[in-house]
Amino acid sequence: MKEKDVSPEEAMKQVQKIFKKRGRKALEMARRKILQEKVESWEVREALSYFMNEYWRDLARPSLLSLSCEAVGGDPEVTIPVAIPMILISGAIDIHDDILDQSKTKYGRPTVYGKYGKDVALLVGDALLFKGLILLNQATRKNISAETMRIIIGVINNTFFELGDAEALELRFRRNLDVSPEEYLRVVRKKAADVEAHTRISAILGGASPKKVEALGEYGRILGMLIILRDDWIDVLDVEESRSRINKEPLPLPLLLGLQRSAIKDKLKTVLLKKTVTRKDAQFILETIQETDVPKKYAKLMSELAEDAISKLRTQKVKGIQLKQLVDATLSSLIETKPKRG
Repeated sequence: MKEKDVSPEEAMKQVQKIFKKRGRKALEMARRKILQEKVESWEVREALSYFMNEYWRDLARPSLLSLSCEAVGGDPEVTIPVAIPMILISGAIDIHDDILDQSKTKYGRPTVYGKYGKDVALLVGDALLFKGLILLNQATRKNISAETMRIIIGVINNTFFELGDAEALELRFRRNLDVSPEEYLRVVRKKAADVEAHTRISAILGGASPKKVEALGEYGRILGMLIILRDDWIDVLDVEESRSRINKEPLPLPLLLGLQRSAIKDKLKTVLLKKTVTRKDAQFILETIQETDVPKKYAKLMSELAEDAISKLRTQKVKGIQLKQLVDATLSSLIETKPKRG
């Protein structure tokens, strides 16, 4: 039976509904675990409360654990003891990334770094990381065998080092106009290790065969890439976010692709080489790129990655309808996004 086409808005609503159902329990438990800790410093206590109650609404990761486990025939509830620490660990990584990137706002909200400064942000990130690692160690008592936890810890260890490697490689990308799209995509794949870790771990917890574990792992890797590349495109369309990216972070992939186009390369370089890129400059860059084949090529790249992700599930007969919905919604949100002018 052919699947019924849904609008981008409906696709996102469906995914948000799935996330609320699957991820809320683990997120609430993670909040309680970290906020029950006694912290004398009011600045750190307030920043922790802000991050966990107002900023870090991470329903996606625990939902991905739940859905992937179920897709291989496992019990989604078994993922909760691992989901809780992973929420905290991922939050710590996010805060530390904001410090490195000097990101004061994200998704229209102040980051912990932007609201409380570098020192407090570093301490909050450390608190989340330490608490997450402690809880992860305690997960062996939650009906997870020591051997299974050994394998999971190995996955998380590899993920940490791959993410750290990606961040280090990105440092030389800042204000660098000579980064090739291929170099950038290689680092994007490394950054997607976080999402792969979640799908791989959940497949292990679900008792999947080695081939299915690999299929879910690769699906997660590609889904992670899709999410990063979607955010790149959204950042380019948002003039203020684009300006911030150009001034402080590696150039997003659409700009790198634009620099490969001889017809606009010199125009883009003239603006990008300025000491500080203004909102007007960012608007000019957006309009210049939209006059080329970059949007079409970008959509093709995303579509090919999406098909590759779904094929990993199909090949191993992983029955994850909702996992496919996550991929479809990522593409839909990209198609639906419109430019935000300054």
